[in-house]
Amino acid sequence: MARLKAHELREKGKDQLEGQLKDLKQELGALRVAKVTGGAPNKLSKIKVVRKSIARVLTVISHQQRSALRDVYSKKKYVPLDLRTKKTRAIRRRLTKHQSGLKTEKQAKKDAAFPQRRFAVKA
Repeated sequence: MARLKAHELREKGKDQLEGQLKDLKQELGALRVAKVTGGAPNKLSKIKVVRKSIARVLTVISHQQRSALRDVYSKKKYVPLDLRTKKTRAIRRRLTKHQSGLKTEKQAKKDAAFPQRRFAVKA
């Protein structure tokens, strides 16, 4: 089997990808049997290509699943941890913009009692 291209795999559906994965795994099994029985060198070199192709198919499948889950959870309040943006631990712990803009009750009373003075400076 020729080397698979990821952009070609992305165009395929889930059932096609799973079928291709099954075929690749069968081919890999046959190549491993040939390796044990002392097969031709070209078959032995093909093992790496098939393994990488299996990895590509699995990667495309997981990308499609994650994008589908992102669409499902896009309007929800809570999103699973693995779909949230990673950023850094400090950024995740930081107060939100809303929280940092809030005033304490005492500060709100103080601002109401003593508003900012306006001066008419004549120059």
